[in-house]
Amino acid sequence: MSSSNSAERKSIRSQLRKVVVASMAGTVVEWYEFFLYGSAATLVFNFILFPPSDNPLTPILLGFATYAVGFIARPVGGIVFGHFGDKYGRKKLLQLSIILVGVATFLMGCLPTFDQIGYLAPILLVLLRIVQGFAVGGEWGGAVLLVAEHSPDKERGFWSSWPQSGVPLGNLLATGVLFLLTSTLSEADFLSWGWRVAFWLSAVIVLIGYYIRTRVTDAPIFEQAQLEVEEGVDYGVKAVFKRYPREVFTAMGLRFVENIHYYLVVTFSITYLAVAVGITSSEILGLLLGAHALHAVLVPFVGAMGDKVGRKLPYGIGIVLTASWGFFAFPMYDTANGLMIFLALLLGLLFHAFMYAGQPAIMAEMFPTRMRNSGVSTGYQVTAIVAGSFAPIIATALLDRFDSSVPIAIYLLIAAVISMVALVFTRETKGIDLHSLDQVDRDRRGVGRP
Repeated sequence: MSSSNSAERKSIRSQLRKVVVASMAGTVVEWYEFFLYGSAATLVFNFILFPPSDNPLTPILLGFATYAVGFIARPVGGIVFGHFGDKYGRKKLLQLSIILVGVATFLMGCLPTFDQIGYLAPILLVLLRIVQGFAVGGEWGGAVLLVAEHSPDKERGFWSSWPQSGVPLGNLLATGVLFLLTSTLSEADFLSWGWRVAFWLSAVIVLIGYYIRTRVTDAPIFEQAQLEVEEGVDYGVKAVFKRYPREVFTAMGLRFVENIHYYLVVTFSITYLAVAVGITSSEILGLLLGAHALHAVLVPFVGAMGDKVGRKLPYGIGIVLTASWGFFAFPMYDTANGLMIFLALLLGLLFHAFMYAGQPAIMAEMFPTRMRNSGVSTGYQVTAIVAGSFAPIIATALLDRFDSSVPIAIYLLIAAVISMVALVFTRETKGIDLHSLDQVDRDRRGVGRP
């Protein structure tokens, strides 16, 4: 009997590891492409896809404006993919999202320059960015839920944090490719054709990620909930706002400072270091490379911590630490010392990990299965419109207006206060049985126990 139970546990673990790999594979691919754009907006697009300007921050602001378009498209993708993911399955929609983002990114690498086709160049860039953002918006919810719904209750924080590591790994891959290209090519060659190679590589990576995702199935708890949806039970974003509005707005509030902070660290920092400090592109990317690698390693450790001490404590620590980051990080940047810059970047990503690692478990444990994809995708992606999308733009505008990093630090502090309020209203759900959430949902609808 015990050997049978042991074999069953090994089989479950083996399946769970396959699900984790499949979720991470797609997440790495899609975020490689999304973050590749963010880096290129500062290093490339401001030089070749927008009209020239005497103010070096003006084309960067234009680049970040198109960057923001992707964030605005993400909630639409989250809502659409979440709706159909609740109806047809996490796996099918994840396969579609990875193809969409791959095609859009590959075509970005084919774009003519502003000198060649004028304003049509940024227009085409915006259209492709919309497709990219739409697809990435549908990625996160399905990827983390595929893992969370397969995970044991007492280990959900750990296992579901692994797809979160796919984000810094994707950023690491994008940064690494750009670092290699900027280090081996002249600036003229990089701006002429080298940057395109990084975008074309997405085709190869997408095929690998797509294949891996064909090897897994949806969780049994989803298949059970799918039967209810087929019988006419409501689902999707409308049902989520009708029945679980507190949970959606709480998720949005939790996400607010985390999203702003991350894009200040990994995107705006490139601008600040290049323009205000005068650090070369290859040096900035090299420093980010090491910070992303350590960030990816830290995330699962924080996820496991959430299984032991609860979801809220690590998140609260992350919020408090993040509130202080801007006040010491920018002065560390201003030293132009490589070690000081690296430590500021690393601390920023460490603080981020305390919030980011636990999000899949926290949000998955807010909603019943029949509307979980819609709930987590809406809560996660809608925030990006007012948080991550505008963070580099706001920070660049503040720097241009005040010629100081202090207003940027205050901006981050205010965001931290908003997220701390949301955390106060968040229920502690460590170790909760997802089936119990479904039963509570049935009780609310007046459905008896099966």
